[in-house]
Amino acid sequence: MSAGLSLPTGSGAVSVAVLAAALLHALWNGLAHRTEDKLAGFALISLTITGCAAVMVCFVPAPDPAAWPFIALSTLLQAAYQGLLLRAYQLGDFGQMYPIARGSAPLLVAVASWALLGERSTGAALLGVAVISCGLVGLAFADGLPKRSQLPALAAALGTGVAIASYTIVDGSGVRHAGSVGGYIAWLFLCQGPVLPLLAWARYGRGLAERLRPRWRSGLVGGVLSLTAYGLVVWAQAHGSLATVAALRETSIVIAALIGTLVFRERLGHVRTAASAVVLAGIAVMELAHP
Repeated sequence: MSAGLSLPTGSGAVSVAVLAAALLHALWNGLAHRTEDKLAGFALISLTITGCAAVMVCFVPAPDPAAWPFIALSTLLQAAYQGLLLRAYQLGDFGQMYPIARGSAPLLVAVASWALLGERSTGAALLGVAVISCGLVGLAFADGLPKRSQLPALAAALGTGVAIASYTIVDGSGVRHAGSVGGYIAWLFLCQGPVLPLLAWARYGRGLAERLRPRWRSGLVGGVLSLTAYGLVVWAQAHGSLATVAALRETSIVIAALIGTLVFRERLGHVRTAASAVVLAGIAVMELAHP
């Protein structure tokens, strides 16, 4: 087991960790989308992450030198991801942007982990990835083809998916060189956490504090949820297949569909319900492929 973060290993533990991460991820994204001033909301979440990571690095072993190039590259990709996700949420609806951003990643991760890392998956596992991805596409386009006015939002969401797939591959490789899962997670978040707060400061200057003050509770909760969610994902990447982890993680879209319906009053409908069932079927296929 990797040092710095002691959890039970095994396919069952990996699946539970990733599904818990999916729930937490959908929750913090819902909080972020609900904030009217999204740049300030994202900045506050990132400040919370930075503070938590600063405490963590004092109690976990530092990652091996071989992991630092991965941490540096992942920091850049995470910054791109945050900026694109912020833009997607500024331009589009939560119920559409979240599924597209998350749903475009699993197949990209499966292909890249095979082509770049030489990771092999069974036919059943790849079938599960494909089924889950089909369900996610159904969730994304349940309301029909997008209009021209929606194209900038869709481009931002698709760019977010590319960034997700990219940092998933980088972190899945980097954590296996780190020697300490906890150390990799802590230093990764400490490096990438200040990016959005600095961008917000550049935009708002001294007025940033006033914008952050009324949102500190949601920012604190969102930051803790975000840190915990991705920490569980990185731990799972150290112990399981990257393609499987990426696909299971995207079950957060089913949770997000419920949040969109219950919180943002977006229509779920028969198509989204059926697409959610397809996602769950894909999970079952992948679990059978990894007993």
